[in-house]
Amino acid sequence: MAKINAVITGVGAYVPDYILTNQELSTMVDTSDEWIMTRIGIKERRILKGEGKGSSDLAVESISELLRKTNTSPEEVDLVICATVTPDMQFPATANIISDKLGINNAFGFDINAGCSGFLYALATGTKYVQSGLYKKVIVVGTEKMSSIVDYTDRQTCPIFGDGSGAVMLEPTTEDIGVMDEMLHSAGFGRKHLHQKAGGSCKPSSHETVDAREHYIYQEGRHVFKHAVSNMADVSVEMMQKHGLTNETLDWLVPHQANNRIIEATAERMELPKEKVMINIQKFGNTTSATLPLCLWEWEDELKKGDNIILSAFGAGFTWGAIYLKWGYDGDK
Repeated sequence: MAKINAVITGVGAYVPDYILTNQELSTMVDTSDEWIMTRIGIKERRILKGEGKGSSDLAVESISELLRKTNTSPEEVDLVICATVTPDMQFPATANIISDKLGINNAFGFDINAGCSGFLYALATGTKYVQSGLYKKVIVVGTEKMSSIVDYTDRQTCPIFGDGSGAVMLEPTTEDIGVMDEMLHSAGFGRKHLHQKAGGSCKPSSHETVDAREHYIYQEGRHVFKHAVSNMADVSVEMMQKHGLTNETLDWLVPHQANNRIIEATAERMELPKEKVMINIQKFGNTTSATLPLCLWEWEDELKKGDNIILSAFGAGFTWGAIYLKWGYDGDK
């Protein structure tokens, strides 16, 4: 029996209309366009506005586009895996809320929280379900309303994050394309450098935690930067070496969009020219689990069937990893 691979057959994405520029941000907190561009490389980010709007609403938009582009009805979907650190609610899973809003009634779903590596973890998980032979259409979505946990009085973190969503469809194939390999890692000591202090079971929400502004992102930037640079670069180079890829045979690097200096350092270690590196951080900022599918969505028209692609990310936890895949279709069709 031929081996079943899981291949991406379509990409959908969505970013909100509202653009928060560095200039507007500088009226809210002590910062400037020059400071942000020099240290992070972000010019603007998208923000979801509207009462009662959450990450599921972003995902509904990106998955609606995905269903349309792949000519898939909601009833055909077998599984929805949602990567997010900003769920609509503590429970139920945002994947279930998304499915209900879209009429995906014949599928089961669950969430994955792996910080900025969430889409990698979810893509690897979805691949296993397809490879099992039991599931034919699996949606993997990364969706984040990061603005809901950003402290806009903290000049160290508020310029970094934006809102957005990206989704892919995974389907079975017996061709030599699709997700070829994964290298995923985690190290729990990293939690002290990047986390949300309150709102969990060990420190439940209270007047005191709200007053102390402990429900926002806490990050020790220097430590996170150091580990992100070394681990993203190491795992990406290791994946190249394992599969005999060179800077000529690797067509694309899709790096997590956290910091332009981290992206540049990773590409330099891989000896990749800039034209082979997907970068849109300047437009969208760090949308956490949505950065990788947002890149695939933006570059879809340039991708060719069989292209060698490495996706690489680093996130809270710490979590990090890389996925090697061969692209499944010509994007310009």
